[in-house]
Amino acid sequence: MSKSPGERARGRSSFLWWPRRRSALLDAGLAAVAALECTASSVTYIGGRIHLNLAAELGIALFGAMVGASLVVRRRWPAVPVVVALIVMPGVPGMVLLLVALYTLAATWEWPSRRRRVVALSALAYAETAGVILLSMVDPGDPTIEQPPFWGQLVLALLVAAGATVAPVVTGLYVGARRRLIESLKDRAHGLETELDLLAEQARERARRARLEERTRIAREMHDVVAHRVSLMVVHAGALERIVAKDPERAAQSAKLMGEVGRQALNELREILGVLRMSDESAVEPDSLAALPRLVDQSRAAGMAVTLTVSGSRQEFTGEAEQTAYRVVQEGLTNAHKHADGAQVSVLLAYAPNGVRVSVVNACPGGERTAAALPSGGNGLVGMRERVVALGGTFSAGPERDGGFRVEAVLPSRLAVRQDRLV
Repeated sequence: MSKSPGERARGRSSFLWWPRRRSALLDAGLAAVAALECTASSVTYIGGRIHLNLAAELGIALFGAMVGASLVVRRRWPAVPVVVALIVMPGVPGMVLLLVALYTLAATWEWPSRRRRVVALSALAYAETAGVILLSMVDPGDPTIEQPPFWGQLVLALLVAAGATVAPVVTGLYVGARRRLIESLKDRAHGLETELDLLAEQARERARRARLEERTRIAREMHDVVAHRVSLMVVHAGALERIVAKDPERAAQSAKLMGEVGRQALNELREILGVLRMSDESAVEPDSLAALPRLVDQSRAAGMAVTLTVSGSRQEFTGEAEQTAYRVVQEGLTNAHKHADGAQVSVLLAYAPNGVRVSVVNACPGGERTAAALPSGGNGLVGMRERVVALGGTFSAGPERDGGFRVEAVLPSRLAVRQDRLV
């Protein structure tokens, strides 16, 4: 896993257990100050009670310096300076060592996972500091000095010990909690940034899929609308070519029907293109099952022998469901025009408690009439199946035993518009 530039920079500037070189310099400076204080306090405190020669003083001074130097490891082992201070406190009372060690202990050890150690060491440091201060006040070394009351000495010792131990611990706890909060916020920000990148990638993928689905839907809608009208126009053109010399009046009627069908095709194309430019609220109403008689009449006018049978009680379905059922019938009639010219065609619209069923069945074409030479893209039935299945219905298309062909779709009742919703 690659590191960020900031992490690589921190890695280059780290030294031993210090995250940065300036942290090492700071700890070295604190250790030097604590060593000087411990050296001076130890020589003064012990030398004031016991007569020491030069060698003993140097030894005590060296020991005090080593005690103060324990602050060098405060970041790596926070408890070590505290323990050292507690051990040598009666003989080496170093306040800098104690303050810095307690602050580091509270700031670097996680709270509350190690609260017992922090509380135990802090309480022990408080008690020992108060005891050393009280002992120094009770036995000042000069019997001629008048001593205050014991309870006053006790209160003063407790207050001084609180300032020397409680204050750095509370400050360390605050600083440690603030550092952990900042780290958690940074981690959360990094996680949110990663999540936003992932969401943006998912949004781009959804947009790409939406564009693909929209292109597919537009292509399917164009096919459903145009194919039927153009098929009727081709059928009328073929009839017009055959009867123009024999029956001019009928030829004129066919030409008029061709014009009407062409205008209807143009109007439907304008509606589709208009829907692409409109919002959802201003979109036009789709074709519905109520328009099936008009669709059948147009095929009948083109010379098709077609009948429409409606059974069951009329029900209202959703706009998409009614448009899909309408397109299934339209596609079935278009296929009959293409492949079964002159054959008997039956259109069935059946309302049932479990939904609605539409079917277009054409008989086997007979006689000497040939099917109109209409182009076919081969995608009409595939598109119908996709639309019906997307609504949870079933679709079937295939030859019949007598040589005919059936196109049928069943849409479930859950797509019906309940009457109580209309009230």
